Amino acid sequence: MSKPKIVVIGGGTGIPVVLNALRRENVDLTAIVTVADDGGSSGRIRSAVNIAPPGDLRNVLIAMSDMPKFYADILQYRFDQHDGELAGHPLGNLIIAAISEMQGSTYKAIQTLAQFFHVDGRIYPSSDTALTLHAVFKDGHEVVGESHIAGYKGLIDHVYLTETETGEAPIASRNVVKSIMEADTIVLGPGSLFTSILPNIVIPEICEALLNTQAKIIYVCNIMTQRGETEHFTDADHVRVLHEHIGTRAIDTVLVNIEEVPEAYMNTNKFDEYLVQVEHDFEALKNEGVNIVSNNFLHLRDGGAFHDGEAVAREIIAISQQQEVNF
Repeated sequence: MSKPKIVVIGGGTGIPVVLNALRRENVDLTAIVTVADDGGSSGRIRSAVNIAPPGDLRNVLIAMSDMPKFYADILQYRFDQHDGELAGHPLGNLIIAAISEMQGSTYKAIQTLAQFFHVDGRIYPSSDTALTLHAVFKDGHEVVGESHIAGYKGLIDHVYLTETETGEAPIASRNVVKSIMEADTIVLGPGSLFTSILPNIVIPEICEALLNTQAKIIYVCNIMTQRGETEHFTDADHVRVLHEHIGTRAIDTVLVNIEEVPEAYMNTNKFDEYLVQVEHDFEALKNEGVNIVSNNFLHLRDGGAFHDGEAVAREIIAISQQQEVNF
């Protein structure tokens, strides 16, 4: 039996957990990663060097590599706040920026580093240039820049992207559309709905590929709502927004965590962007035309609520192979 071709689309801290689990399985794995981050180290680097932001790509690179933990710790090392211009930069971001500048392409830089660190699979930035995320709210107000969206009090209606340097519509990186069209299974998330997942989907070529692919599309629903993005959202609201941006009911299956996060467990100082656990609306999910897989996908760690990567990976593989799986 040939390896199932699985493509994971997203960004942030969500998809590395799933990618790390999937790479240990017998699958042909590809990650498509957002390049719309304009905050923190990534924002400072993209402004200084005019490259696609490296932060999300760095995390995915580490998740899909068999590098020793010591190497990962080196790439993740963040310079001290007293280190002047270097303050707050992870070393891995600077390495990606240097190779991107040297080779004239973030896409090429990631392929070089993927070989260097023995990545089992492929990693593609969704675009080879930095992108600017625009959020249009229900009241008509528009916020420009991913890092500014959560600061506006209102409900987001839709998001779109422009190339940061030119203001033109974004273009997908090479091989991104090909990977989607050749996939057996496409996984959206987990991750921030409006700032990690949708910044990939609203690239016109990627959206068109999702409309035309024969692959099964799985959405891994978030465990917690997010301040300034998905306040008061149910699981069905997440799916509805995805369908609205794609333009049709494209998602086949939704993975929903039903394990409760213990009351007062969340470290609200460390994870201040998270609010409350996402509520379930299974009837509305069915109205969105999706199959529902509900299970314990919860992993509690460091005062935060995360997905259990291995549990999610088992379900993804089972769906890819059209088999039932027992936990």
